[in-house]
Amino acid sequence: MVRFSTAALILSVFVILGAVIGGAGATQGLTELGAVNAVGGAFTVALAAALTVYWMTQLNIPVSISQAVVGAIIGWNFFSGSPTNLSVVLKIVGTWIACPALSGLFSAMLYKGITWGLQRQKLHLLRLDSYTRWGLIVVGAMASYALGANNIANVMGVFVPSDPFRAIAVGHLGEISAAQQLFLLGAIAIAVGVYTDSQKVMMTVGNNLMPLNPIGAFVVVLAEFIVLFIFSSSSLQHLFIQWGLPPIPLIPVSSAQAAVGAVIGVGLLKGAKGARQINWRVLQDIVSSWISTPIMAAVISFILLFVVQNVFDQPVYLR
Repeated sequence: MVRFSTAALILSVFVILGAVIGGAGATQGLTELGAVNAVGGAFTVALAAALTVYWMTQLNIPVSISQAVVGAIIGWNFFSGSPTNLSVVLKIVGTWIACPALSGLFSAMLYKGITWGLQRQKLHLLRLDSYTRWGLIVVGAMASYALGANNIANVMGVFVPSDPFRAIAVGHLGEISAAQQLFLLGAIAIAVGVYTDSQKVMMTVGNNLMPLNPIGAFVVVLAEFIVLFIFSSSSLQHLFIQWGLPPIPLIPVSSAQAAVGAVIGVGLLKGAKGARQINWRVLQDIVSSWISTPIMAAVISFILLFVVQNVFDQPVYLR
């Protein structure tokens, strides 16, 4: 329905917008786990997470950058002797569980409602194809914006406590904050990664996990957007507080987990036939990576921090 080049262009543009405009909320939640207070340490933590993700990406596994970054930060906490707040860890793990569960629930509800509405409308096949194509482009842009707002914390969040930039005044329009400059740089890096290394992972989620028809693909992307928006929107969090409800934690969640949960939700809604269509072996590989990713990232982070401090004589934490 939508070519990879088109999807990559839409993702790149809107992920940059989402990161610069709405990236602050989830970043604050991540820094509560560990404030990496030296540029050398921030670079090493980011490198450890990147190496973990790169290795699993080469295996065509939709690895969670969120869990890689969390593991790398915990590795820095151990190396620097900084305490790891267990309540923050539990909150983060809770979002890991809630993310695919909510995505699956939303996708099942959306798929049921949309298919019911289409059956009543009885649209011509060509018109349905046109609507679906444009719908995929629109929800793809929405999901990309939410991805930038939520997941930029994974890319640049560790640099915020030691941010080397300074705010730039833009005439009467205000200023571009130091954090926004960081987020812009990180979003550009994400866009480059989309074009160079993401196609195989997209195919794993889009085809190998379970074959999706165009309506199913639309529902999966829409459910992914909703979940990413929930965990990155400061406005929604404030609204919950005003209503006297528990605040939603603004935590970077895994877009891979959201997509996988949405695909499984659509499959299980179809009953036994849909369950048989799900490639449970691919799902098993993905779930096992969710467990191994933070552990591997923490170990790599600890080793690299030791090398950077003792071999290259660079400070990786400040007392």
